[in-house]
Amino acid sequence: MTDIPFVNRFFSQSDEEIRSTQIGLFLLDNMIWPILVVVLLAFSLAISGFLSTGNFRIILYGSAALSALVLGEALCLLSGHFDLSVGAIAGFSSIFTGLFLIEWYPGTSGVVGILIILAVGGLIGFLNGVSVAYLGVNPFLQTLSFNMIFSGAVIVLSTATLSGMPESYLYLGGEEIMGIPVAILLMAVLYALAGIWLKYTRSGRAVYAVGGDKDAAREAGINVNRVIVLVYVLSGVLCGLGGLLYTGYLGVAAPTIGQNDVFPAFAAAVIGGISLFGGRGKIIGAAGGVILLGAVESGLVLLDIDPTTVDVINGLILLGAIYLYTMEEKLRQRLLTAR
Repeated sequence: MTDIPFVNRFFSQSDEEIRSTQIGLFLLDNMIWPILVVVLLAFSLAISGFLSTGNFRIILYGSAALSALVLGEALCLLSGHFDLSVGAIAGFSSIFTGLFLIEWYPGTSGVVGILIILAVGGLIGFLNGVSVAYLGVNPFLQTLSFNMIFSGAVIVLSTATLSGMPESYLYLGGEEIMGIPVAILLMAVLYALAGIWLKYTRSGRAVYAVGGDKDAAREAGINVNRVIVLVYVLSGVLCGLGGLLYTGYLGVAAPTIGQNDVFPAFAAAVIGGISLFGGRGKIIGAAGGVILLGAVESGLVLLDIDPTTVDVINGLILLGAIYLYTMEEKLRQRLLTAR
């Protein structure tokens, strides 16, 4: 600081404005958490025992499979793309592997089944990525087509619910360790690893770079096409994992698995602060979005709300997420230009 009062006031105000902007951006980036607290408190006032450890465990366990799809969707969004086929991939990989284990090659190890379902999801994701990155297909059209193709393929393969799969195959989605479902522990680890990868590794930071500005990323020496393929492969593998967790959770492979999950996956990621245009957002926020959707669904069920009404409310939540994102973008621009 100098001894000139005017200069001192100038620098003081400048520092204060910078701190104010930083605080505002931090609040915008973490908006999911106060929203989640408000929703949990509201349901706790309406429903006795809603915040109990047992009910929270049920919420997390019931949301574990969806959280795998949300993680895959979040990775695509961070890269500036999106995947409308996440639910279809989960459902198809589940039915395909179920038939493989029960009808086509009975007696196959459950561990082999796990590898197959992840490989099927990864292969479909690879095809998505190659089409978008190297063939120049619009991500919306590409993934919408695959959503239709693999949703229909589920019905072609089997309209019946498949049961009798090996216990080792159902383990990740259906068993517990010290009273905690393995699915919850697995997804917690995967979210943590994804956050570390995105923040601290070159390839993870490349995802943000591609999502922020493809041309700038290319000029920085990043292989943009390779990054796009990578995120779609990861998304596909995570969708296969989602199908596996659904199967273990239900104990069967049902044709309805993942059928209506694409929009909740989008909603959870967007509410969690993942930018629709790429390059910004935190994986931990997407996890908060999953918990929020799970809490809302659990609360509505406990309040004995009609299932059709629940669908309407879920649609309103998605619409609210879009409005929230729009408002957040405007506030962010206002804060940045105010500097």
